[in-house]
Amino acid sequence: MAPTSYQPPTRGDKADTSTHSQSVESNLSHTQTTVAKLLSGKGDAVFAVRPNDTIHSVVNTLRDKRIGAVVVTDQNGKLQGILSERDIVRRMADTPGQTLPQSVEDLMTREVKTCSPDDLLNDVLKTMTEGRFRHMPVVADGNLRGVITIGDVVHFRLKELEYEALRMKQMIVG
Repeated sequence: MAPTSYQPPTRGDKADTSTHSQSVESNLSHTQTTVAKLLSGKGDAVFAVRPNDTIHSVVNTLRDKRIGAVVVTDQNGKLQGILSERDIVRRMADTPGQTLPQSVEDLMTREVKTCSPDDLLNDVLKTMTEGRFRHMPVVADGNLRGVITIGDVVHFRLKELEYEALRMKQMIVG
């Protein structure tokens, strides 16, 4: 019997074996992650203060809750502003020894950038980076739904990357 020559496989010889990890959808899935997905894992706790509260009380809240900003709401919970550690430190530099008795409404940022639960995390991250702020209230139907930080977004994305790497490793080994 004569030996046969080797023929490399051609397109029709095998079924399409592209893996899920090779699809455009899976490679770009993180770009489709929404604020709602982040909040579902983080929770929707919001630390709010009133416009007439003193900076002294806010400083205690920031310390006790180990947070970097508070939202300012009216008696109905409607967003009025936001106040961060950075705002307080800047005012302390301008009015040394006179800042703590001042009211929140004197320091707060009134024009607050917000996002909705349906916004994409990548878009929110871009807005926060360009605006040079680290906290963003989440508002839906005019109601405050939570607050996300740039740290929340980065942490969430790192967890996604770890999960994606683990899945790829399992596909290679398995």
